[in-house]
Amino acid sequence: MNTKYIFLTGGVVSSVGKGVTAAAIGRLLKERGFEVSIQKLDPYINVDPGTMSPYQHGEVYVLDDGAETDLDLGHYERFVDISLNRVCNVTTGQVYAEVISKERRGDYLGGTIQVIPHITNEIKRRIRMVSKTTGAEIVFVEVGGTVGDIESLPFLEALRQMRGDEGKENTFYIHITWVPHIGATGELKTKPTQHSVRELRSIGITPDMIIARSDYPIERELCDKIALFCDVERRAVIPMTTAELLYEVPLLIEKTQVAEILLDRLGLETRQKPDLRAWEKLVMELRREKPRVKIALVGKYVELHDAYLSVREAIRHAALSVGVEDEILWIHSSDLEKGRGVELLREADGILVPGGFGERGIEGKIHAARYARQNQIPYLGLCLGMQVLVIEFARHVLETDQVNSTEFDPATPHPVIDLMPDQRDLTDMGGTMRLGLYPCRIQPGTRAAEAYKTDAISERHRHRFEFKNAYRDALREAGMRFSGLSPDDRLVEIAELDDHPFMLGTQFHPEFLSRPTRPHPLFVCFIKAIKENVTRDT
Repeated sequence: MNTKYIFLTGGVVSSVGKGVTAAAIGRLLKERGFEVSIQKLDPYINVDPGTMSPYQHGEVYVLDDGAETDLDLGHYERFVDISLNRVCNVTTGQVYAEVISKERRGDYLGGTIQVIPHITNEIKRRIRMVSKTTGAEIVFVEVGGTVGDIESLPFLEALRQMRGDEGKENTFYIHITWVPHIGATGELKTKPTQHSVRELRSIGITPDMIIARSDYPIERELCDKIALFCDVERRAVIPMTTAELLYEVPLLIEKTQVAEILLDRLGLETRQKPDLRAWEKLVMELRREKPRVKIALVGKYVELHDAYLSVREAIRHAALSVGVEDEILWIHSSDLEKGRGVELLREADGILVPGGFGERGIEGKIHAARYARQNQIPYLGLCLGMQVLVIEFARHVLETDQVNSTEFDPATPHPVIDLMPDQRDLTDMGGTMRLGLYPCRIQPGTRAAEAYKTDAISERHRHRFEFKNAYRDALREAGMRFSGLSPDDRLVEIAELDDHPFMLGTQFHPEFLSRPTRPHPLFVCFIKAIKENVTRDT
């Protein structure tokens, strides 16, 4: 069959939930037997978010092929349970870089390069690449930002042209808007939605469906009004009140018959009865009263929780599977350096140190690792969190605080973390990065082997510096196990400590492969260790 395209735009305000909505509907169509993929069109001019501050952009989500992408791709993968690739995140920077590169090569035969057709053609080419590279029958395309943003205009124009290129039967436009509540009168107002749709129609796109988002229930009369003034079929105006639980969204959308409307308009028939029992069980478990465990997340961007979105969700997935409720204690690593936040660390049943770059707050993370080791508190280190574990343990073994990573102290006499020799001459930002999926061999008789229950895995990476092999013997003799190694034994992928309830660090980012109904085994093992520790203490 021809590829079907579902385009999602946003109106009134940003952060209205387009990504979660796309992911949830994608899951519903997958449950009906269709191959689904999702693409995010980001209007910013950066090539990707890889060099952007987490304070600006939140988490950088890494895919199997090493693409550094928007955090919405994490929602897509977690909800739909699929693996995406680099064509699933397109930025203005990528589009213009490609067009300018072609112009420099003479591909346009000296023609004048314009937004239409050259930029829009490149956008459409990248949209079509999704089905070609993933085999998807239905492709969701989400446009970042809101209608009316000047940066989004080329993307919206490309989406307008797609209907003419692909045919009305193969394209569907969903507009997601915010319906504000006026506190003084207690009313919900549809006028902003009307203006947003008028703006969209002024550039040639008439939405086939409007999803009206609000913190308050939207009555039938308001939906009738939106349908009348926005010229949308009444059954295609979908009220969507803010969900109490993120993972409840697919179940709420299922009740609105959005999937049936989409398939009807796209000329498709359901291939199998959707089975959402796993999601229903997930939501029931989220609502159930459970014993609470406190996990200190010691990071340097904790003011913005979205900087650790995948970590937060992976903790939740694992906690649900173990039958406990997680409470995250957000601790700024710089505060620990100044003696603040220590009382929160003492409250914690477990400690997690996530990834990051740069020297700021490093000694605070090392303090957290030392506290976990000395007090037998379960510890999970991710990427930089593993390196911190190694630095702290090596300082203990070598009895000197001069142990460090050359990322933070180029002159350290004990560089237990360092660049590999073949990385030293690379200067481009990202040029020295190990990005994407890499294989790892699990060593038998270790915590990692207990968790994975297999001897060969592949995990996603995003880092520059590696464990320095010259220190393997000394640390091994002192009680460190190198439980995960690259197939050639050259790179340490997992390090853990003997004689500890659970103290393990990974050079990779396991949080990127955790799913709501399929939690990551290392996170599960971590939460189990916390639960056992808490039970033993009580």
